[in-house]
Amino acid sequence: RWFILRQNTLLYYKLEGGRRVAPPKGRILLDGCTITCPCLDYENRPLLIKLKTRTSTEYFLEACSREERDAWAFEITGAIHAGQPGKVQQLHILKNSFKLPPHISLHRIVDKMHDSSSGIRPSPNMEQGSTYKKTFLGEPAHPRGRASRLEAVTLASVVMEENFLRPVGVRSMGAIRSSDLSEQFLDDSTALYTFAESYRKKPSPKEEISLSTVELSGLVVKQGFLSKQGHKRKNWKVRRFVLRRDPAFLHYYENRPVGGFSLRGSLVSALEDNGVPTGVKGNVQGNLFKVITKDDIHYYIQASSKAERAEWIEAIKKLT
Repeated sequence: RWFILRQNTLLYYKLEGGRRVAPPKGRILLDGCTITCPCLDYENRPLLIKLKTRTSTEYFLEACSREERDAWAFEITGAIHAGQPGKVQQLHILKNSFKLPPHISLHRIVDKMHDSSSGIRPSPNMEQGSTYKKTFLGEPAHPRGRASRLEAVTLASVVMEENFLRPVGVRSMGAIRSSDLSEQFLDDSTALYTFAESYRKKPSPKEEISLSTVELSGLVVKQGFLSKQGHKRKNWKVRRFVLRRDPAFLHYYENRPVGGFSLRGSLVSALEDNGVPTGVKGNVQGNLFKVITKDDIHYYIQASSKAERAEWIEAIKKLT
């Protein structure tokens, strides 16, 4: 569904061919709502947000990434508390107080933690009379070699939020529900964790992508669905695009980020609709634009309308 957040309402639309279908398929009234993020009702779905309305109707919304989940939760919480300036100010302080360290590969960190010779060795552990198999204590689990304890614990929290690790037992589950991101992982001997099943499912070379956290740490300034032409097969696929600044990057998503590029030094321009430009193949429906990176890689993208194309071009130009 395509969601639009208004002052006190969250609208959602059906999406067909990358285009929003009017009228809205439904609406969630935010007045009197409570929000739970992260929602732990479903163990293997860490990207959920739960909204409970004044009439006790529950909505479960699943994002495509941790940062998108947190961004939506932040904005929705702000809309819920719009009449309480003090709470909104606290939200902004919280949002601006946390920044992911640059140039960090989460996959590499988890690989080291999972290494059979030098990494963590899961074993049975007991908490409050219950024994949990294949678990490890929080104390030795945070990534080594970080500049400070805060950075190490924050990285471990991010690794857990991305579903590489899973909290086990009352102590670690309680931290997830009550702590800020930088303290959701507990580096002490009373908290238990295990490697998530999803870690064992290694991505294929086709699916593997190396994105540093610095690329994904920028402020989201625009997002939406566009069609993109592939570089090899030249086929068109609808992708969700996310435009960020500080640093300036444009990423495209399937269920997770599947590609992206820096906008520094890039060129963006509209392509005329009379005829198919050189380099463009397949199902072309117009409203094309092209981004050329500083490394001379050409990206051909289709918007759903001329107005949408103009909006994207203008937003991208500001960041080049």
